[in-house]
This record gives sequence, C-alpha cells and structure tokens, in this order.
Amino acid sequence: MIDKGFASIDQAVADIFDGASVMVGGFGTAGMPDELIDALIARNVGGLTIISNNAGNGETGLAALIKAGRVRKVICSFPRQADSHHFDARYRAGEIELELVPQGNLAARIQAAGAGLGAIFTPTGFGTLLAEGKETRRIDGKDYVLEYPIHADFALIKAQRADRWGNLVYRKTARNFGPIMAMAAKTAIAQVAEIVPLGSLDPEAIVTPGIFVQRVVQVAPGAAH
Repeated sequence: MIDKGFASIDQAVADIFDGASVMVGGFGTAGMPDELIDALIARNVGGLTIISNNAGNGETGLAALIKAGRVRKVICSFPRQADSHHFDARYRAGEIELELVPQGNLAARIQAAGAGLGAIFTPTGFGTLLAEGKETRRIDGKDYVLEYPIHADFALIKAQRADRWGNLVYRKTARNFGPIMAMAAKTAIAQVAEIVPLGSLDPEAIVTPGIFVQRVVQVAPGAAH
C-alpha cells in the first residue's frame, strides 16, 4: 500500500544533510512552509543552498534559517525588502552568497529541471550584468541568453490538502512555486493542513500529482514539531 504520510515534521526532514540544496516554496509569506523550516532549523544542519523567491521576511521561516547561520548560498529573485534584515546582515558581512535570478527566469529554470530539459534560452537579462559570461544566441531576430535548469536535493512546500498518495491541492495564491519545485527536487516534502482519504480529492482540482511528492505531513498552523 502506498502511503507517503509521515507522523511528524521532524521525521519528514530527518535526512536533510549538510550542504544540501533545498527549494522552499512561498511568495513572501504566502505558501511558506514555516513548520518544515522550523524542523529543519532544529536539525542543526548547515551549509545549505536555498532556492526560493525571496530571502526571508521578519523573524520566521527563511529569515529564521538565515539568522541561525545555516545558509551558505541563496538563489532567489527578490533578496531585499524592508524586513529582510537577517539576509542583509549576513550578506554585508560576507557570510552568505547570492545568485540573483530574475523571477521569470527562476520559475523557468525550475520548470526546466522538472521537465528534464538540458537548458533554455530566455530573453530576460540579455545585455545586462546577469548575462555576463553566458552564451547568447539570436533566434528569429531576437537575442536570448542560455540558462541552465535549477535542480535541488529537497523541496519544502506547503499545500492545503493531500491524500496518502501525495496528490496535492493548494489554497489560492499559496500555490505559487510549490508545483514546479516538487517536480524539480529529488525529494519533495509537503506540509498540509489536512490529509484526506484516497478518492476524496477532485481529480480536476489536483495541481501536483503524487508522483512528484515523496513525503506528506499534516501540520496544524503554528504547531510544535
């Protein structure tokens, strides 16, 4: 019997290792898997490469992970904002590396990894510092930059509901990067508000098929792990 449910979030993240690459879903705080990140902080692993839309807000989620000194590198499109003080401090101190990727390119490169593509050509970034040292090509009269897929060892994502096979349904804009990150990582771990019986989810509402999800854990908001 296929059952991807885990009893606790500690168990779900137990094999995330030092130096791992970890995709983290969320757009700001929408869809951020805070409880999975808290469990990762408790794991006391470091040297992580984090792939996410931004570099943390305030004191929770990715910001807490960065504050704890666990992150070696951030790959994101929006690292700085009014409350990104933990990233700012680490970056200015030379304690964290940043790879800045335009948001559309970030999504496209993650998608490319999930689709098994070798590379993509994108017009975004052509003629800017972000294209320095990269192959360019003119296609049908338009200039493009060669970009490579972004893969990860793990993806931490948040969904609204799941079944034991790992099929996921998201809540509104909390969907954001979760579906493509699940496809691009070797191991996708989803925290959900509810695990429902098999057959309860409307197939037309399932966004991430269970084939792309390896672990599911039910987490009440703000729950201790």
